[in-house]
Amino acid sequence: MNKMLSRMQAIDSAVCVTVSHTGHYRLVRNWFRLISRLGDGVFWYVLMLAILATQQADGIKPVLHMLAAGLTGTLIYKWLKQKTLRPRPYQVRQDVFMSGKPLDHFSFPSGHTLHAVAFGLVALFYFPLLAFVLMPFMVMVAISRVVLGLHYPSDVFAGAGIGYMIALASINLVTIY
Repeated sequence: MNKMLSRMQAIDSAVCVTVSHTGHYRLVRNWFRLISRLGDGVFWYVLMLAILATQQADGIKPVLHMLAAGLTGTLIYKWLKQKTLRPRPYQVRQDVFMSGKPLDHFSFPSGHTLHAVAFGLVALFYFPLLAFVLMPFMVMVAISRVVLGLHYPSDVFAGAGIGYMIALASINLVTIY
């Protein structure tokens, strides 16, 4: 089991190095910096304001649902980061090209990815026609975290999984009541 875990960590680290090196290209680096910045919350806040502006009173429930999922995600990821204390890839490997600014000290899980998936899936529950915008954006946020050298792929997968579980649980609660 220990050998398998070591092998998985080696693959995770190698993929991180390879993907982060794409950040040497200015266009790639700038694109994913923009995506990451939008994923800080800007994109989601603008989306919520757009929902309220276009849906008026009917937009209150989806926006409150998104906010509740986001708050839940924040509580979970901050707790996990303090429990795991996993250093960011650029702190461990000098061959990781860091081209973004971390919001905190620890890597696991990716909060950007967690929130992108949670917010995105909750929004899609109410507005499935937004899938052509939200799905690519969620994927690009996840990719941006590795391209910028801030997360290992496993951090991103964990964040996506947790975001998915938060969205699924909250959607199930909404449909029950």
